[in-house]
Amino acid sequence: MNLVLLGPPGAGKGTQASRLEESYELIHISTGDIFRKAIKEETPLGKEAKGYMDEGRLVPDEVTIGMVRERLAQEDCQNGFVLDGFPRTVKQADALMEILEDLDFKLDGVINIDVSDKELIERLSGRRICKSCGATFHVKFNASQEEGVCDECGGDLYQRDDDTPETIKERLSVYSKQTEPLIDYYKQRNLLKTIDGEQGLDEVFNEIKSALE
Repeated sequence: MNLVLLGPPGAGKGTQASRLEESYELIHISTGDIFRKAIKEETPLGKEAKGYMDEGRLVPDEVTIGMVRERLAQEDCQNGFVLDGFPRTVKQADALMEILEDLDFKLDGVINIDVSDKELIERLSGRRICKSCGATFHVKFNASQEEGVCDECGGDLYQRDDDTPETIKERLSVYSKQTEPLIDYYKQRNLLKTIDGEQGLDEVFNEIKSALE
């Protein structure tokens, strides 16, 4: 089964993709993780991507498309994958269809996780990440036992540059302009299933499973 997860920043795509990976034995492909690895290792692509991400803007299409093509061609994707964070534009969606055709893959479904802007700003501005191990916490929903200290490894927690309220509003504006047209794109192809993302994590996952079945 080959899936795409759509939804604005903070909708919970990563969490649900991990659950789909486990339940259906799919490969979870997150463009965000690939970029963060490149940024941490300070590769030329990483440095370029960081400039865009810090401003809440999208990384250029040609960079992202090439990276996804490379990843999907790897052997572990043969038994199914869930794409999280790609495509983000109609141009990328067209490119994905070409990639899948070249690899003799078929797209089985597109899950759109729907969450209001107000809820997203509250979720994202409260997120804290561990500098050492990358564990994620939330000041309201999943606070660490000691403020600013990771429960997992004792490392320092920080707020990502793209998690400040101002940058979040910019990211949501970018999403609305560039990514929302994908909802129509996939609806026209009878691939789209929209899920209420403001429920609890388990309820969201159960609704996704029902949609897939």
